[in-house]
Amino acid sequence: MKGQRVWQNWWMVSALVLVLLSGCASETKVAVPESVTLAPNTATVELERAAVTPELLTVSAEGATSIETVALEAALSAVPVTELSDAETAGLLLMREEEKLAQDVYLALYDLWGQPVFQNIASSEATHTAAVLTLLERYGIADPVGDNAAGVFTDPELQALYDDLVAQGSESLIAALRVGAAVEEIDILDLEELSAQTDKADILTVYANLTKGSRNHLRAFVRTLEQRGGESYVPQYMNQEDFDAIIASGVESGGVGNNGAIGNRGNRGGRGNGRG
Repeated sequence: MKGQRVWQNWWMVSALVLVLLSGCASETKVAVPESVTLAPNTATVELERAAVTPELLTVSAEGATSIETVALEAALSAVPVTELSDAETAGLLLMREEEKLAQDVYLALYDLWGQPVFQNIASSEATHTAAVLTLLERYGIADPVGDNAAGVFTDPELQALYDDLVAQGSESLIAALRVGAAVEEIDILDLEELSAQTDKADILTVYANLTKGSRNHLRAFVRTLEQRGGESYVPQYMNQEDFDAIIASGVESGGVGNNGAIGNRGNRGGRGNGRG
């Protein structure tokens, strides 16, 4: 009898241990240190962004791409306003003046050379910088442009860049067209970098549409350079592979079903690399 009780007790303890181990295994989770960030697949993130990015654009036959105010207001009205990080705020301030820089450079070069592509794209850039201003007002951020005249910037690096670009573009029409393409390269690279620093749907919507516009404008300058100068443009900031992909893809229209997906990220050659 004593042996039988011992066997029964051993069997009950063993069964209890098995139950406990089974329960622990089902609840066990791998602890991830707070310092480790599990990044999502980049391609998946880009596809998700592309699928939900509203179209805000009208595009001319030449590729001048403008943001429609009514479409912008409708897209932003559905997105709640939340607190921005310092990086997000700095990005909006940069893009507000950077889009103004594009507009001002093109107007200055149009006055010099009378080439329609500068005037057409300058008009588009006015809608681009206005779209960023809408975001600044939405988040209660002071506008760095204010009453600044054409060619005047709060950011000293952008001021130096503007002065340098206009000086380069004053040398000849061909040099001016190269400047136009360079400005669009810089815009694309900065917008892609800033898009990677935010998850705000309203900011991503504007940035994606601005990026699409800059790709169209880059194509327009490259095409005009080939027509007027008979030369192939060599990218000054982007890597050759990403540049070639943009030029090969053709003008992106703004109709329904043609999303504002953010382009491929390449080696960034913008701010801090030949920009003042």
